[in-house]
Order: sequence, then C-alpha cells, then structure tokens
Amino acid sequence: MTQRILSISGLRGVVGDGLDPSYVVRFAAALGTMAEGGTVVVSQDGRPSGEMIKQAVLAGLTAVGCRVVDAGIASTPTCGVLINHLNAQAGLQITASHNPIQWNGLKPFSSEGSVLDAAAGQQLVEILEAGSMNWVEWDQLGTIERYEDPSAPHREKVLNLVDVPAIQTRQLKVVLDCNHGSGAVLGPRLLEELGCEVHVLGGIPDGQFEHTPEPLQENLAGLCEAVRQHGADVGFAQDPDADRLAIVDNTGRYIGEELTLALCVDHVLSQRHKSGFSNGDVVVNGSTSRVTADIAEKYGCQFHRSYVGEAHVVAKMKEVSAIIGGEGNGGVIEPKVGYVRDSFVGMAYILEGLATENRSLADWADAMPQYTIVKDKITCPRDRVSAACNALKAAYPNAAAQEGDGLRLDWGDRWVQVRASNTEPIIRVIAEAPDESSAKQLCQEAIIITRKTVK
Repeated sequence: MTQRILSISGLRGVVGDGLDPSYVVRFAAALGTMAEGGTVVVSQDGRPSGEMIKQAVLAGLTAVGCRVVDAGIASTPTCGVLINHLNAQAGLQITASHNPIQWNGLKPFSSEGSVLDAAAGQQLVEILEAGSMNWVEWDQLGTIERYEDPSAPHREKVLNLVDVPAIQTRQLKVVLDCNHGSGAVLGPRLLEELGCEVHVLGGIPDGQFEHTPEPLQENLAGLCEAVRQHGADVGFAQDPDADRLAIVDNTGRYIGEELTLALCVDHVLSQRHKSGFSNGDVVVNGSTSRVTADIAEKYGCQFHRSYVGEAHVVAKMKEVSAIIGGEGNGGVIEPKVGYVRDSFVGMAYILEGLATENRSLADWADAMPQYTIVKDKITCPRDRVSAACNALKAAYPNAAAQEGDGLRLDWGDRWVQVRASNTEPIIRVIAEAPDESSAKQLCQEAIIITRKTVK
C-alpha cells in the first residue's frame, strides 16, 4: 500500500494501490458501529470506481445492522441535507473531492448532517484501527433501500433562500462546468428553475473529467472561453462532489474561489441590512482571504477565524450562531441549508445578487476590496514545524500573531500563514497583500526564514 490517507476527516486512496474493498468494508463498518446500527445515507460523486466502492460500503454497513439509504450519485451537500431530512444517524459520501480520477475516498457525516468533529473523527479511527466493529449475526443484518430523487429536498432548501421570481425575471445566461461530477445531478435543474438560460459543460456525472478536477484558473480555460462565446452573465465551476464553487465573470475573467465566499457574504449581509435585521456573525478559516473580514466590518458584523478545515469552521459557526461562513476554497456554508460546504447555495446567492442589484458580475467583483493571495509550500518534517513557526514569529515582532493552527501573522493590510499539511511532510505558506508583488515578496520572505530553520 502506497496511496492511502486516513485522518479524522475520512479516507482517500488510489483504487488498487491502497484503497481496496476489504479496507472500505472495515471503514464503513466502523462508521456503522458508531451509528449503533441506525440509518446511514450513502451517496457517491460519479467516479468510475464509485460503484465498486459503494458495494463494499453497503456490505460493511449492513454487516453491523444498519439501515442503508442509497442515494446513488449525489453531491456532498446533498448527502448532508438528506441525513437531516431522513433523521439518519450518519452518512457517507463516496468521493475523493478534487483528486485525480484514480483516487476515491469516504467522507463520513454525523447525525447533524455535517462532517465529523475532531472527537467523533478520532473515535471512528480508533474503532477502525482496533477492529472493534459490532458485527451482527445473520438474522440481524441491515437493509438497503434506494432513495429516488435525492436532490429534491436539497433543491427545495436552496430555492427557499432566494427571491426566485426576481432571478427568473432577470433571465440570466449561465455556463455551468460540472466536469462530469455529481453537480450535474442538481446543478442544471436548479439553474433552470431559477429561469436561467443554461449551457452545461460535462453534464453527465460519470467521472470522466474533461480537465483536471480542481476548479483553479489553470484548469478552467474552457469555461472562460464558453462564457465569452455565449455572452453569459456568469460561469460556474464545481469540483467533482460539488461542495466547492469557482466563478468566471461576464467578461470571461476567472475571479476564483476566494471571491466566492466573499461575494456571498456581501450579498447576505447587504440583504439583511436592507431588511433591518440585526447584525450576525461570520466565520472563515485562517487561510481565507481578508476580503470577507473587510465585508463583515463594513456591515458591523462580528468576524471570526477558525482553524483550517471544514469541521473547525462548522464548530465555530455553531459556537457563535453564525449566519454564514465557509472557506476560501469556494466553500460556502449556509446553516439554513446545512453545515456543509455547498456550491448550489453559492450559485443561488450570486444569481440573486446579480438580479436584485441589476449589476454585472465584473462590476460587483471590481467593487470588492482588492487583494492578491499567493500560496506555496516547502518540504518540512513534522517535528520541525514548531521551530519554523517560532523563527517566523521572531522575525516579525510587530505583527499580530495567532498560533495553534501553525502560525498566522497579521498587519493592517496583509498577512502570512505557515502551517503543516495534514497529509504530506510539507509546510504550506500563504500570503496576502493589496498587490501581487507585495504578496509574493511576503511569501518568499517567509519561505526563506522557514527554510533556514528546517535544514
């Protein structure tokens, strides 16, 4: 085995080289044991290996007495919504997110329809590694039932968020790049119900990706060109399990994942302000652009940063009763739909913002606070990460330091963060500043200081 990654967030691996059916059976059985043989929702992102993985998952869950609801091909946020809709005890999304086609994985959910928190994730790993699954006898085996139209409850929740007639009246043109992921199940249908003229790229959810699946600028040249060709108002790109959203504006310009959350927060807070609602709290992780912080300040809202990771963002959102939150990788979390990153929520809010303000996306994006974010990484053994953080902190004594999830240093208009990867022996270095040259300079300074420490 060379390609398998197990953490408190779930499992990923290369099929045939680490991710094998016997291990998947055991992982699923461990989750079913935690769920005490209750109802578990299972869905998949459309990868060619998904059906094989699902059969192993079904075997593991039924072997510990679970009632399994098979939702077929559906997005990760749809899985979360179904857990709440069915009062299930757990859920399991079969996905490797943005990893290449040879990868697949398992993303477990709690009874609240959100990713497992640190304690629950650790409990799952301990059950799996100890082999303490609650196997049942032949007459106590679980059952499997298929759930028809799994996206319906999710679609209804998203539509209830926005002014549907206002969006329908605008008759917006949209290019949606599903890239053969599970977003193709709900995405086109949702956009059509919102009255959009929809042009779909990769609309068959079979996992046969037409480009590298992570929705980064270098992978979305086709979407940018399609927006220009169709004269579209917006282009949306989803990752394979549709929990992340990247955006192309009406000029064909990639405005990225970092602005996805910022634009949605701007719209939600603006609508609340106009309606006279009291201010609410906003939560992002420590690697997310400060654009969202500026927006929260603009509307007088409390702003919070959590550790990096969806589970940490969700935990903080619940702690402060946040009205919206998410991560700078295009992941918008709307509690009214569920505590899961949700590309469909992002699309709905962007379209409502365009419709109700009668503006172009390019104008909206240009009106946002302007920063450039730069990301890099260096090789570093885990036992040297602490020393690297201490050296960087000492080099910048005038910066406001936030420790605990690596180190983040803040100044008035820029910041830099160094933190260890959860899956590789590397340190990730992220810097943001008002212009590209300043961001690159800050990032490189941090790398030079860090490298001297870890040698």
